[in-house]
Amino acid sequence: MDATDAFTLTPGTAPLLVSFPHSGTHIPAALAERMTPEALERADVDWHLPQLYAFARSLGASTLQAHHARHVIDLNRPPEDTSLYPGQDVTGLLPTDTFRKQPLYLPGREPDADDTAERRMRYWQPYHDALRTELARLRTLHGAVLLWDAHSIVSVMPRFFDGRLPDLNLGSADGRACAPAVQQAVQAVMAAQTQFTHVSNGRFKGGHITRHYGQPDAGIHALQLEMCQRTYMVESAPFAYRSDLAAQVQPLLHRMLHAAVQALA
Repeated sequence: MDATDAFTLTPGTAPLLVSFPHSGTHIPAALAERMTPEALERADVDWHLPQLYAFARSLGASTLQAHHARHVIDLNRPPEDTSLYPGQDVTGLLPTDTFRKQPLYLPGREPDADDTAERRMRYWQPYHDALRTELARLRTLHGAVLLWDAHSIVSVMPRFFDGRLPDLNLGSADGRACAPAVQQAVQAVMAAQTQFTHVSNGRFKGGHITRHYGQPDAGIHALQLEMCQRTYMVESAPFAYRSDLAAQVQPLLHRMLHAAVQALA
C-alpha cells in the first residue's frame, strides 16, 4: 500500500484498477477557515464508495482513493479546467459553489491563480501520477487493463439533470474510452436485472479520467459508473451508509466488474 497525504494506492494483481477521485472528505484547516458552512457539510462528496466497493479486492483489483474533498480540487477535471460538457452547467477544477449553487467560500476568500497552481501541484498531479503508473504496471503484467472510475451523486439534482437520475449511469465517452466488447459486457449484466434502472452514455459520459486514460488501442479500457446514492446510503446529512441497501447492489457491481475484466481477453 502506498499512502500519501493526497491518496492511498493499494496495488492488486488483476488487470483492474478502481479509482475513487471524489470519495475523499478531508479539507485542510487553513482552507476550511475560508469556506462557508455549506462547503464544510461536504454534501457533494461521493460518500462511502471505497466501502461499497470493498469486494473489488477479492477480484484482485488495485484501488486508488483520494483523501481530499472535491471542494479542495476536482481530480476528475482537466488540469487546464476546460469544460467536459460545453454549454451545460458544470463545476470546475477548483469549484466555487456547491451542486446547489451555494457559495463554497466566504466573501473575498475565493481561490485565485496561485491557489489553483498550488493545489494542482500538491493534490491533482500526485493522484494522476499514481494513476498513470499503476495503469502502466498492470498493462505490462496483463497486456490490457480496465480502469473503472467510481462515482456517486444524489438522485435528484436539478442543476445537472431533469427528474430522477437512473440508478446506474455507465460512461465510456460515447464508446471511445474502451473496446465495444467491454462496454457491451457490462451493459448485458445491467440489462439482465430489473431492480436497478440504468443507462449508458446518458447525462454522464465519463469525466477527465475516463476520457484521458481510456485508450483501448493502447490496451487501457476505461469506464465510469455514476451511481445514485439512494442505492446504498442516505442522501441527506449526515449521509449515513445503509448496509441493507448496499448488500442489494454490491452483487450487481461485482458481476459488472467481473464481466468487464473477462471481456478484456
